[in-house]
Amino acid sequence: MKTLKYLLSFSLAFFVLFNCTDDDDNLNHLKTIVAPTEVSALFQITQDNTGLVTIVPNANGAVSYNITFGDDTTEPVSLAQGESVEHVYAEGTYSVTVEAIGITGLSTVVSQNLVVSFRAPENLEITAQIDPSNPFVVNISATADFATSFLVFFDTSNVDEVGTPLSLDGTVSFEYPSVGDFTVKVVALSGGLETSELTQTVTVSSPVELPIDFEIFDANVFQGFGGASNAVIDNPDTNGNSSAKVGQIIKNAPEVWAGNVITLSAPIDFSIKKVIKMDVWSPRPGGKVLLKLENLTDGNIFLEKEATTVGNSAWEEVSFDVSDIDMANTYQKIVLFFDFGTVGDGSSDWTFYIDNIKQDFLSSGTFAKLMVEDFESSPALLPFGNAAAQVVTLDDLPSGLGVITDNVAQLTKPAGAEVWAGVTLPLDTPLDLATFSNISVKTWSPKIGAIVKVKIENADASITHEVDINTTTSNTWETLVYDFSAAPSADYVKVVVFFDFGVVGDDSVYYYDDIQLINNGTPPLVFEDFEGVPPVIPFGNAAAEVITLDDLPSGTGAITTHVVQLTKPSGAEVWAGVTRNLDTALDLVTYRNISVKTWSPKIGAIVKVKIENADASITHEVDMNTTISNAWEELIYDFSTAPVADYVRVVIFFDFGNSGDGLVYYYDDFTLTN
Repeated sequence: MKTLKYLLSFSLAFFVLFNCTDDDDNLNHLKTIVAPTEVSALFQITQDNTGLVTIVPNANGAVSYNITFGDDTTEPVSLAQGESVEHVYAEGTYSVTVEAIGITGLSTVVSQNLVVSFRAPENLEITAQIDPSNPFVVNISATADFATSFLVFFDTSNVDEVGTPLSLDGTVSFEYPSVGDFTVKVVALSGGLETSELTQTVTVSSPVELPIDFEIFDANVFQGFGGASNAVIDNPDTNGNSSAKVGQIIKNAPEVWAGNVITLSAPIDFSIKKVIKMDVWSPRPGGKVLLKLENLTDGNIFLEKEATTVGNSAWEEVSFDVSDIDMANTYQKIVLFFDFGTVGDGSSDWTFYIDNIKQDFLSSGTFAKLMVEDFESSPALLPFGNAAAQVVTLDDLPSGLGVITDNVAQLTKPAGAEVWAGVTLPLDTPLDLATFSNISVKTWSPKIGAIVKVKIENADASITHEVDINTTTSNTWETLVYDFSAAPSADYVKVVVFFDFGVVGDDSVYYYDDIQLINNGTPPLVFEDFEGVPPVIPFGNAAAEVITLDDLPSGTGAITTHVVQLTKPSGAEVWAGVTRNLDTALDLVTYRNISVKTWSPKIGAIVKVKIENADASITHEVDMNTTISNAWEELIYDFSTAPVADYVRVVIFFDFGNSGDGLVYYYDDFTLTN
């Protein structure tokens, strides 16, 4: 054991002696090492105005670095030799600190100025588009080189307007209160002080929607193709159409499919009216008019219907039954082809006029019409009370009256004629008031406000019913519609017309034409007009109450005294609304639609109407958009597809889908209609 102890002691002493010799050499070497030198940083500034800078440190003898950015970032970033770091700066001058650290821990610190200067945006372009669903809404987007974002001013005449932020690749929208030319300004931001700006004029026109009479019409949405031209011109033939302006279509060579298209501001609503009518003037007897209803963006979605014209250079009305249209699609273009398949030559033989494009109800079924007398066969007229009456031709009338048929009835009320002077028209067949509830008459009066009384009688005049309506225009035609739904049951075989009833004759001359039965025997039924101040139940943080008309803004146009006021306070739920519980279930067997009068401060706001049974296990809801602001409009909801149930609750939501913003809405007159 002692021998082993001495050997270990000798080995350890030899090892220490040997290693002490090496450490002396190393110590002498280390004394020659110094801190890193030539410390610097390379700044690579990205030229896109984002403020992104790449910092690459370098030094002799450094193995690592600590980088302090010189802005609000206080903690340094550590890098190994050969690494770099990215950092985003705002525009300005910064002192960047680089600490270079050597292998021994010795370090050298230097500061280096970094100047971040943004470049003014270049090649600024504005894209301004009228929203296809609302002609008062413009959608703005913009592009520019070196831009980081934009500010949009929708009307430079408004000195108080605050710019709306617009992101790169984004879009912002604005709803103008009226038609007109507005100057939009877009300011391109660089992220710093440098900016660029550009202005562009946006034209907001009246919405292009049915009916179209070409009196105030944006010709830009009326376009020809295939060799057809078009224009809006003064009416060249007021005989049969008193409009001042009409659309002119000339079919030129070369294509047999040359035609014209009118692009509407919004899709056509075919939920109720499933007939398209228009006045046509054609020089070609027996010519064809092809109507094509087309989707706004997909030309493969369309419906075509054809009609034959009488022609002979006279105005006539043509109709297109589109009841088979696919309601799952939308149709926003009206395309017209005259004599499709034949090449036109641009002459007067290929010049057509169109006017008064409108929707109407089907000729049978809901809101049917039945002509009682158009006076074309010159029926016998029986004047009384010292009146004079006869059937006259259109040529005998003052020009520009706008009636369609050639013959009309003329009634003269000579000076001294009785206040009850009028004319009786005997009928061959009793009026069908079981199917139809209203009678319409086209009238022409030299006086505004004259009472035009229509009276119906049975054979011996033992049962009668009469309705009064006042004229609203003078020296022009208007259609007066009389509600005879309250007439007692009888075989009515006489129609009596009185002009300026209650006033002694003064030699005035009146005209009337086209006595028609209209409607389908089920006049609209108002099931809640809020006159009894019924309870209304708000939810979703909405507030609601029944108020009187005096509390509303002026000129609102509601008929009944009481209406409902709904306030959607700031932060109210997107589904905030009001419930009205009913005493009687809705009659959706007789009626298919529910109409409601609404008043909204917004155009395009969704107004949802929902019906529920007692426990809300069966519901059905329909959305409509408001089309005007700060005025009353009637919205009609199609509930024909609602499941069969006893619906005893009506719920209404205003601006559905948007949180409350403090705006106030009004509604009135829930009505069942067809």
